[in-house]
Amino acid sequence: MSYLNQDFLNRFDPRTFREADPYPWMNPEGMLTDAGYRELVDNMPDMSLFTPSFGVQRKYGQQSHERYILEYVDGLDLPACWQTFVDELRGDVYRQFITDLLGRGNFRFRFHWHYTPRACSVSPHCDARGKLGSQIFYLNDDDWDTAWGGETVILDDKGRFSAQSSPAWEEFDTAMPAETAGNRSLIFGRRGNSWHGVRELTCPDGAYRQVFIVVFEDYRPGRMFLKRAKRLLKGKPLVTEKERAMY
Repeated sequence: MSYLNQDFLNRFDPRTFREADPYPWMNPEGMLTDAGYRELVDNMPDMSLFTPSFGVQRKYGQQSHERYILEYVDGLDLPACWQTFVDELRGDVYRQFITDLLGRGNFRFRFHWHYTPRACSVSPHCDARGKLGSQIFYLNDDDWDTAWGGETVILDDKGRFSAQSSPAWEEFDTAMPAETAGNRSLIFGRRGNSWHGVRELTCPDGAYRQVFIVVFEDYRPGRMFLKRAKRLLKGKPLVTEKERAMY
């Protein structure tokens, strides 16, 4: 089975993404095939594989982003459909699609799942400089009520805030929530003003916001060589755990 909708990939004009305000983003419907989307939703990874991430201090006074996290690495015990999907994302077709969106190559992917419980949120932030962007696949089943939240909100500050700050939700000029119901995802490119977040969830106890995220990590061979040379001189491991999870 193919999970990516080839018709969608073929007809999409990257200029629509790159020319969006306040930074490159889009909220496509149907980027996965209907059958592929349904199989992934029906076979989400088991919670026992996840690591809790709560109360982790963030820089610049931003609130903790609280959720359960599963990072993809080769050999992870996944449902077969998920391994097939990750393999497809690691292939040439998806990589070329993202290259066209970003207008550049020299990147690698990281893959992870987030399950987020009631009363948790993602405070407004711009992501680290090493990220070129992300794609967030929304994968809750039909029992999820969109009134509970879970949508990523694109925020426009009109260039007023430093990325090294912690503005409150109400300080932004515009807030544009993504659509999450059905076969939806969100793709955005990181810029100095790429503010986004997720408001506090109001779902019942035992329900979780379920997303799968592809991160586009900057990976320039020359720069990576210099980083590893510095680590060697300092007696540090040449490859970080984060880099081991890049493909």
